[in-house]
Amino acid sequence: MRENEISVLILDKVKLSMWLTTDAFDSQLISLIQAALIDLKIAGVNGEEVTLEDPQVLLAVTTYCKLHFGTPDESYDRLKKAYDEMKAQMSMASGYTTWGVL
Repeated sequence: MRENEISVLILDKVKLSMWLTTDAFDSQLISLIQAALIDLKIAGVNGEEVTLEDPQVLLAVTTYCKLHFGTPDESYDRLKKAYDEMKAQMSMASGYTTWGVL
């Protein structure tokens, strides 16, 4: 996915969820969004329902960004566990994978 597509579809939502009002971190956030999408794909989350408009995908990507943005703090373990659970659930759901498609 190209950088401008990500910024239009999800960057503003990620920034809002992180309470960021500046554009100073956009490049870093775009990289994190791309990394989250790659991580989900590696886990097998690559079905037809995987779109940036999907609330579950948006929540997973936002959680990934919160997890990896800045320096780790007391919320790291909580965010890591939440992201890993979302990723595991999506990787086992037929709508988010292609494992059930022949």
